[in-house]
Amino acid sequence: MVSYLNFLSSENTPRLLSGDEAVALAAYDAGVALGTGYPGTPSTEILETFAKLGGKAQWAPNEKVALEVAIGVSMAGARSIVTMKHVGLNVAADPLFTVAYIRLDGALVIVSADDPGMASSQNEQDNRRYAVAAGVAMFEPSDSQEAYEFTLRAIELSERWQVPVLLRMTTRVCHSKTIVRRGTLKIAPPQTPHFEHDFSSRVMIPAYARPAHHRLRKTLAEIAAWNEQEGPNEIVAGSSALGIVTSGISFQHVREAAPDASVLKLGMTNPLPVEKIRAFAAGVKRCLVVEEGDPYIVEGARTAGIAVESKPEIFRFGELNVNRVRKILVGDTTPEPKRAPGKPPALCPGCPHRSAYTALKNLNCIVAGDIGCYSLGVLPPFEALDTLVCMGGAIGVGLGLRHALPPDQARRVVSVLGDSTFVHSGITGLVEMIYNPPATGHVLLILDNGTTAMTGMQEHPGTGRTLDHAPTGKVIFEDLARSLGVRNVYVADPTQDEAGFEHLIQQCLDRSELSVVVARRNCLLANRAIREYEKCNEEQND
Repeated sequence: MVSYLNFLSSENTPRLLSGDEAVALAAYDAGVALGTGYPGTPSTEILETFAKLGGKAQWAPNEKVALEVAIGVSMAGARSIVTMKHVGLNVAADPLFTVAYIRLDGALVIVSADDPGMASSQNEQDNRRYAVAAGVAMFEPSDSQEAYEFTLRAIELSERWQVPVLLRMTTRVCHSKTIVRRGTLKIAPPQTPHFEHDFSSRVMIPAYARPAHHRLRKTLAEIAAWNEQEGPNEIVAGSSALGIVTSGISFQHVREAAPDASVLKLGMTNPLPVEKIRAFAAGVKRCLVVEEGDPYIVEGARTAGIAVESKPEIFRFGELNVNRVRKILVGDTTPEPKRAPGKPPALCPGCPHRSAYTALKNLNCIVAGDIGCYSLGVLPPFEALDTLVCMGGAIGVGLGLRHALPPDQARRVVSVLGDSTFVHSGITGLVEMIYNPPATGHVLLILDNGTTAMTGMQEHPGTGRTLDHAPTGKVIFEDLARSLGVRNVYVADPTQDEAGFEHLIQQCLDRSELSVVVARRNCLLANRAIREYEKCNEEQND
């Protein structure tokens, strides 16, 4: 806290910040009224830093709710920012596609932190596709200074055209540290929050949504024209023999790999500044696009009739680096060496999930798993996880297995997910379990370790503490299950009596009824902090 406050006291002093910290600082400097989101690497530190700076930040149950709350803030004329990792935007896609039609009075900036190379993710999707599909403007910073400035630009553009704006980050930009100077870009102060009735611009029934779509396309055309003339797109002069079009972190690799090349660095990549790309390509003998992930810029340029080269298909996967860019430049498609094997990840020694997975393994269960540190149950020595799709997917997938498998196999199916994941997307799965129960019943095992462990020990609605660890309302899983009509609900510490816990799971499997088991034991890494938070909160309430 002290270091952040010291930084705020000196506007002109350059500081070394990560991209996440730079976004948080820009949000603070712009007077963002609320930052909301769901923790997910590599985006987590944005809201944590924003809160430390003194901004109002909060964790939502999931990304859809976070975006909806941020939309409400913006409808009130205040500034909002919502953060998530790339797969989180899948969850938030429903409101995203419609809010693009809606007139906003305050800025709405949506941060998508993509994860090329899947350092901590289940897929490698390129969320630049969302900007085009949803019809939202998109900025792509290449370092922390641009992360700071582009956040301010996104706020300014959002309020100018009254639309949401996507800020697309990637793992390397989020976590790498570069010099940041405040005050390099000034925007107008936020307005006083207020509300105006405007049914035709905010109530998206078909009669109002149809003209709203026309307005959106007109607005995007105006933003495209602005991007061509004033957008944050930079030409680095160099040899006319080779011109490279790039964006984001790829720009840094390109400058090192091809220091003599002419470079067009795109800062706003939706709408693409196609005429700027066309003019640049016409001025060089060879025009190559270097970008991480999908051939997004390539496709946009070629659709506009611009002849550009694309990277070979093998470089579509994983992060780029200087050596890979050098290979792209010469068309080297020789197989890349495999990564040197490192120490495989594993559940921590003493982790309460170990006892749970031991029981499931001993009982030869078919385990529908989920996203979280307990995903490591798929690895030796347990090898007790059979499926993993998405947040909350364990329940639906497990139910599908129960419905389709022969009874002797169906009775072995267990859905396993964590406490934060259950709140995120598991509650609707529980409702499905009650509404369409399989003939053999089902067993849901909630591994409640009292924190969002995998992303850095964040709070969630099941802990009873807010982002800054202050006390708040608490979702009690066993009470929720009982209130929905589940008769067989159990709470157990899997580490205290491992044989008894295994017997409990076997009893649930033997019934042709629904059962919910909450395996409750705090994460060892978070336990001390949890005790301190609870003690502090108790003392404040005395």
